[in-house]
Amino acid sequence: MRKSGLIVRIVLVVFLAAMASFANDKAKPEPSASVRDGQHDFDFWMGSWKVHNRRLLKPLTGSNAWVEFDGTTVARPVWGGLANMDEYEGDAPSGHIRGMTVRTYNTKTGDWSLYWANASLGEIAMPPTVGHFDGKGKGEFFDKEDYNGKPIVVRYTWTVIDNDHCRWEQAFSADDGKTWETNWTMENTRVKE
Repeated sequence: MRKSGLIVRIVLVVFLAAMASFANDKAKPEPSASVRDGQHDFDFWMGSWKVHNRRLLKPLTGSNAWVEFDGTTVARPVWGGLANMDEYEGDAPSGHIRGMTVRTYNTKTGDWSLYWANASLGEIAMPPTVGHFDGKGKGEFFDKEDYNGKPIVVRYTWTVIDNDHCRWEQAFSADDGKTWETNWTMENTRVKE
């Protein structure tokens, strides 16, 4: 029942994001001339991946203690590329992690909204992390959250290295983006079928 509940929540978030994106539109809008069409920016990510994680144990504390562990990701397109989702599994020192990311694309703004869900909580984290790629294989996505009771800015950075390798990293800023501390990296290698 938990799995079906999570799926229902994910479908609801994707549906609400789509409704917000396409409100008052009768047909799929085309990007304006000033907005780069980034609908296919995550196409590189579709498929199966081996993931090597490096994670800072205590972000924003001055600690330099990192842990490393491996995982897997399977990503697939939704809505003909206007959205996609992936399922992640990994065995961290703190325990098994199962997560899912749903990404929706806004054709008007050229931005992607990334929604993360951790199976241990069974709910989608809000707000979404929003941003876009630069057209050269690098994407940056941001949101504002509370971390240990303090406001922070979160940044995800995607770097496409080649067809079979990419990197994801998460960084926190406690000073509204003036300085950043990277606290989680994923080195991804495509699984050849």
